[in-house]
Amino acid sequence: MTLDVRDASVELRPDPSRVVADLFLPGESTPGSSSRGEQVVARVLATPRADIDATAALLGLDFATRHPGLEPVVRANAAKVYPAAPDLDDALALVLGATFTAEYAIEGAALCNPSVVAHPDQSGVGEGRLRVALSLRSIGEGHISAISFGTAVIGPGRRWEFDHRALPLARATIAEGAWPLDHLRSALAQDGQLTEVAHAVIQHLPPDARASDIDRVIGALPGEFLAHFDARARLDAVRLVGRSAYDAVFPADSALSQRVLLPAADEERRGMEDARFVRFVDDDGTVEYRGSYTAYDGRSIASRLIVTTDFRTFSIRRLTGPPARTKGMAFFPRRVGGRLLALTRTGGETISLAGSVDGLEWSDEAPVYAPSLLWEVVQGGNCGSPIETDRGWLVLTHGVGPMRRYCLGAILLDLDDPTRVLARLETPLLEPAWPQREGYVPNVVYTCGGILHEGVLWVPYGIGDSRIRVASVPLDALLDAMSPVAPAG
Repeated sequence: MTLDVRDASVELRPDPSRVVADLFLPGESTPGSSSRGEQVVARVLATPRADIDATAALLGLDFATRHPGLEPVVRANAAKVYPAAPDLDDALALVLGATFTAEYAIEGAALCNPSVVAHPDQSGVGEGRLRVALSLRSIGEGHISAISFGTAVIGPGRRWEFDHRALPLARATIAEGAWPLDHLRSALAQDGQLTEVAHAVIQHLPPDARASDIDRVIGALPGEFLAHFDARARLDAVRLVGRSAYDAVFPADSALSQRVLLPAADEERRGMEDARFVRFVDDDGTVEYRGSYTAYDGRSIASRLIVTTDFRTFSIRRLTGPPARTKGMAFFPRRVGGRLLALTRTGGETISLAGSVDGLEWSDEAPVYAPSLLWEVVQGGNCGSPIETDRGWLVLTHGVGPMRRYCLGAILLDLDDPTRVLARLETPLLEPAWPQREGYVPNVVYTCGGILHEGVLWVPYGIGDSRIRVASVPLDALLDAMSPVAPAG
């Protein structure tokens, strides 16, 4: 059976003008080099006044439209490298701060791997149309990933329109997140840091502890604790875990497409990858948007949680338990049998089910689907949260086959028992055929989630880890094309 899979004839490409201003430390730009900060500060302070004034004026002209809030950013950077910076005049502080500031193009390398949910604001959309919010993986210099956003409108019919992505970019204000003490214990235990010193800290913390509470308690510990073996390193580990929970709040006047979540915690410092958002409706009717993403620190990966109700204020937390030590968790859009469920991947290749009581601590439930077809023979995994249909949970999957070709497929799970696979596509739904095979990483098509609208499944997807296109297919035709899977055993 030939499926009516249509390309929407629209594309999102990486835009190198989407930049943020970051702290720049010259000594860190060359591996193995030592700090040059003091020498650079001295050179700036010794610069003739006329040159300082001219450079300050040029900075204002050249960067004002790219960074309307640049002055407080560079002033803050000046204070980070020169404690007396607040005493400098405006021009000198601006030039000194700019010397330790650099632009970072969040998608200078690539834009890919979108997820999609119904936008919380449907005002003015019109009959037969649906406004959607997309999360995007933006990859910049050093292959560091951030989470950016966009919007689009679906309909009427099989029409998809990306909205203009506004500039300049807006960065979030980062605030401390709260830790339930049981979850803090789990996180420390998972890192092998639930030591006697850590216990001494925890027992003096309030029920919802924050990083500042941890610092306060550590500062008040009796000096004898520091005499224990490796105590300082162990206390630093507790501090590091405490700071990994945070809230990110964007300006109220920023558009969704201006917002970008950049790494803020140590365990994600080398990237926040492949966010999978889902509109979650709890049993009491409460609606929120939950996302998982892969945090990468340069050595290891972990799945982390993002929760928001409005895509302006985000609560970002660690997840614990064996499923959180892998990538690609995808949350179900509602409870099943009273439990929170998620799809994850075990052994690097098998789609599995995980369960949780509180959405923070996750346990393994059961394997669901292992790759067996040639186009998925290397490995498989989910491609976003399950989509509820009358016939079962529709799960978009990815499979890796010969020549490391990433293709998209689909399986259907039982609504009441998602460990039961009812049906699957025998051939790929989407594959990297010419011209949709070239890119930063060739021969890859990949998505982090699709959406249903008026009987049509829409799948925004990345091509070659470089750019994004959109495909659609009628839901009933897709389900009819799937082959039944015999019950195990």
